Amino acid sequence: MAAAAEVVHRQGVERTTIADIARAADVPTGNVYYYFKTKDDLVAAALAEHGGQLERITAELDRLPDPRERLKALVRGWVDQRELAARYGCPTGTLAAELGKRTPDGGLDAEAGKLLRTLLDWVEGQFRELELPDPDGLALALVGAYQGMSLLANALRDPDIMTREGNRLTAWLDAL
Repeated sequence: MAAAAEVVHRQGVERTTIADIARAADVPTGNVYYYFKTKDDLVAAALAEHGGQLERITAELDRLPDPRERLKALVRGWVDQRELAARYGCPTGTLAAELGKRTPDGGLDAEAGKLLRTLLDWVEGQFRELELPDPDGLALALVGAYQGMSLLANALRDPDIMTREGNRLTAWLDAL
């Protein structure tokens, strides 16, 4: 699943093959076919892996005592991935955008949307705990800013965009 998530992120859904996943996982191609019969199975595995990563990240952040510090640590994590974002974009955001064009039928595109909704809900919970007005709007602004900075860093192949915008988001969080 980790290999599927990595290869789909780097190559996109349409360019990824089962053979690519096998190479990345260092297993025979037949082994991959045993677990993933179709490309949609591969994409579902990549989405599940992204979901697991999000759960691990938010669980780790939840160990921090202060919701503002959790949000700032989330932003730092995004900035730490700036080289990856500049090369391939946000793993979940780019996958959701690609799937939205490929299968706008409530299938895998809806699953990708659920991952983004999970992140939005977690961020909203942090703003709610801070007792700030309009926590859902603040969550949308923060996650939207991340998606935007990831997209721009990728489009311009400039990881410094992530750093600059991450600093701006951190200052914004401190000012709230």
